[in-house]
Amino acid sequence: MKPWIKRSLMAFTGISIAIGGLAACSSRGHHESGPMSAERAAEIRGKVVDRITRKLDLNAEQQQKLGVLADKVQAQRTALIGQTTNPRAEMGALVAGDKFDRARALSLLDEKTRVVQVTSPEVITALADFYDSLNPTQQAEVRERLSKRHGWFSRG
Repeated sequence: MKPWIKRSLMAFTGISIAIGGLAACSSRGHHESGPMSAERAAEIRGKVVDRITRKLDLNAEQQQKLGVLADKVQAQRTALIGQTTNPRAEMGALVAGDKFDRARALSLLDEKTRVVQVTSPEVITALADFYDSLNPTQQAEVRERLSKRHGWFSRG
């Protein structure tokens, strides 16, 4: 695989993880009592898949590969969140004492890094399979949307 493709896929994976992390910690109402529920995550996943399917006019095979990609990203997100029922409380515990709990912070970082290292190859493979299944016109549409930084959630 060409180096620029590898870098692009790694960048996309990193961005996906960052967006997932930000979504998990955002201040919207459904996060007040902890991470997003499985039902809400499935609802959002369905909307995203439907929107991408419409925008790119995907065929059945492409939709199936997009579904696999969405499943892998969701599994990675779930693994990143882990068993934590309240990420804010976990972060708050780091600063609860008179000193920052560096050991626990490093432990959390190690846990999350291990998850990324283990799950990212699957996400990259699913992303590559999906992208490679697109025809040149659809690939151009993806590149155009990424270059404009609109993302798939934009209203434009």
